[in-house]
Amino acid sequence: MGRCSARDWPQSLLCAVGLVKRLCLGLIFLALWNPSIHAQNESMDQDSQLRENSPASTSKLQTITLGAGCFWCVEAVFEALEGVHSAQSGYMGGHIKNPGYREVCTGRTGHAEVVQVVYNATVIATANLLEVFFSTHDPTTLNRQGADAGTQYRSAIYFHSEGQRVDGIEAMKKAQYEWPNPIVTEVTAASEFYIAEDYHQAYYELNGEAPYCQAVILPKMQKMRASFEHMLKIK
Repeated sequence: MGRCSARDWPQSLLCAVGLVKRLCLGLIFLALWNPSIHAQNESMDQDSQLRENSPASTSKLQTITLGAGCFWCVEAVFEALEGVHSAQSGYMGGHIKNPGYREVCTGRTGHAEVVQVVYNATVIATANLLEVFFSTHDPTTLNRQGADAGTQYRSAIYFHSEGQRVDGIEAMKKAQYEWPNPIVTEVTAASEFYIAEDYHQAYYELNGEAPYCQAVILPKMQKMRASFEHMLKIK
């Protein structure tokens, strides 16, 4: 763009008018262009949310229920894994309805303390979940995990599909090479799941300084994080 000559006043005026016109047109274009981009970004965000909530995405979620001793420990382990949407403590495998913690602790209801895990199978495969499962408890001790003894502490895989049943059996065979004694984990079809009382949920997260958490859960978590660092949500 050439400069306006100070020696030619009419030409200078015309040049100034031209600059003003260009400036006005530029401002108008900018005002029209920004809302368009903003609307485009909003549309892209909405499309992304729709994809995440689409039936195709939610259909990738699977549920498996696992018993490996005290559910405080089991919940903490699986909540830490990438691809796990939720891990909820509860009871399964008994013969009465709506059992409470005190009843289950007597061993008379037949229930096991379990954690129901909802996970995205395209992010973490069932086989990988079960690898963690067999590595973070002792599957060779019948109705016992450490000092916790009773049928409610039994090692169990409650499958929700035929594929999970097959994966459970294969994972147990593979894990047997890591244990000198026979694995006693039961692989059983899932039955009614009863959610445990509120104070059992996210117990380690909310009570990390409690003596049991420090003495039992923390060492287990440290071992798990060291062995499965590549599978954790926070690395």
